[in-house]
Parts: sequence; structure tokens; C-alpha cells
Amino acid sequence: MAENKDCESAKTCSRESCEGCPSKANGQAPSFAAELNKHSRVKKVIGIISGKGGVGKSFVCGSLAAALKRKGKEVGIMDADITGPSIPRMYGLNETAVGNEDGEIYPVIAKDGTKVISINVLMDDPTEPVIWRGPVIAGAVKQFWTDVVWGELDFLLCDMPPGTGDVALTIFQSLPLDGVILVTSPQDLVSLIVTKAYRMAEMMKIPVLGIVENYSWFQCPDCGKRYPLFGESRVEEIAGELNIPVLAKLPLEPSFAAGVDSGSFYEKENPYLSDAVELLLRNC
Repeated sequence: MAENKDCESAKTCSRESCEGCPSKANGQAPSFAAELNKHSRVKKVIGIISGKGGVGKSFVCGSLAAALKRKGKEVGIMDADITGPSIPRMYGLNETAVGNEDGEIYPVIAKDGTKVISINVLMDDPTEPVIWRGPVIAGAVKQFWTDVVWGELDFLLCDMPPGTGDVALTIFQSLPLDGVILVTSPQDLVSLIVTKAYRMAEMMKIPVLGIVENYSWFQCPDCGKRYPLFGESRVEEIAGELNIPVLAKLPLEPSFAAGVDSGSFYEKENPYLSDAVELLLRNC
């Protein structure tokens, strides 16, 4: 049990880990906030999170970014999923990011004007696996905030790695998140997983803006009937228990998948996310 029960980390640290912690002496939790690059001005930072992989988190992140661009906003995407980056492929980005003599990095600009930073645009060969331990990955993500010249942004969307591990914790502690959006899918197990992700944000005092369910249904192109291929949705029930709104239920849409594969998904408007976009514009 932690010695300082008033510390925000008291639920997760032990007596041994309290030794040397600044909060032990002054009763306050230490600050892990990272300083934004001096050439950047970011108005709002939104995390896109999920309790598990494979639920389409990156697709939701990119779709929100594309929609905000259509609204005339300056948008950037921080692809913090270091070991499984997919944002550059979705945007058809093949170039490598460049830096300056001060060690700063410039994000790659997509065709629609979205600024993107990802480990894949920093590697000579993007097919090479990133075999790093957690602290190294977490450090790289912090550099995406401190060393990248984002310029003037209305929104920076952070495509976070799935789960509640080291990197997610680093982002929650280091970046000034204005809120997070949870992405899930209809499987029964996800109820537990979504709750874990929600509880982590709650413990870190980050507002959960709402939940997006992906793979909700497939509409037959012949008869128009909708089929819940991954089981009946329980997202309203889960959202009700957590007291957060359901922002969208996304179908399995072949044209969206084709756009992702071709690197041009942002050219097709995603009407199912309109409520989520309006929420970001209204409250953020």
C-alpha cells in the first residue's frame, strides 16, 4: 500500500515505489507534463482510445480528422501506436519526415492538409518491426509532443495504442488531453474491456467525451436488410452504465475499407460520425 494515501497514484503504487517520490514529501502528486514544442500552438488535444486492438480505432481517428478538416479546422494526428502504426498507410503517405538543425521534426502533410507524425514516417523502411521496450516507446511518444513542429493547430488527435499500458499512461500524464473518445465493437467481452479503459481515463482525471461503436452492422446491398455480424449491440447499455453518450454506431462499409487500402479514405465523407464531430466543435 502506498504511504501517501492522498497521492493520485496511491491506488497503483507500492510502499517501495513511494521511496524518492516527490509527493511523499509534499503531499502532492508529481507533475509529468511535457512541454509543447516552442514553435507549436495546439488549441485542443483529443485522445482516441480503445481497451483492445482490432476495433477500428485508427479509422475513427482518421475519419474524425478528415471531418474536422472539411469544417475548415487545422488538424494534426499523432500516431502514438508505435508498434502498430496505420495512419500513414490510411493517408497514402510514403515520404519520410524531415528535421532541422535544432533536432526538431516536421510532420508530413497529407493531401487534405492534415499534419501527421508517426514512427512509420521516421523510418527508412516502414516494414521493419519496432522492437522496443515500453519506456523507450513512451519516450518516443513524448518526443512527438516536445520535438515536432506542429505549427498552429485547432485539434491534435492522438491515435493511442490499445489497452492501459505504459504508453497510454505516458500520454495521459504528459499531454494536456482535453478529452478522450472510446472506440469499441459489439462483442460481449468488450463490455469489460471498455470499462477498464474508461476507468483508466477516470483515474487520470481525463474527461471521456463519449463512445463510438465500430462494426455495428452490415447492410445487404441487395435487400437493404441490416445484419449484426458481430452480435447484437450492447453499446447503449454500456454507455448508460458509464454515464457517457453514444456518439456513433459505424457499419461495416466496403467502400470505407477500400479507401483505407488505397490511402484515400479521407475523400469519402463518413456521415455516421457527424454527432461526434459536432461535439468536438461545440465543446472543444
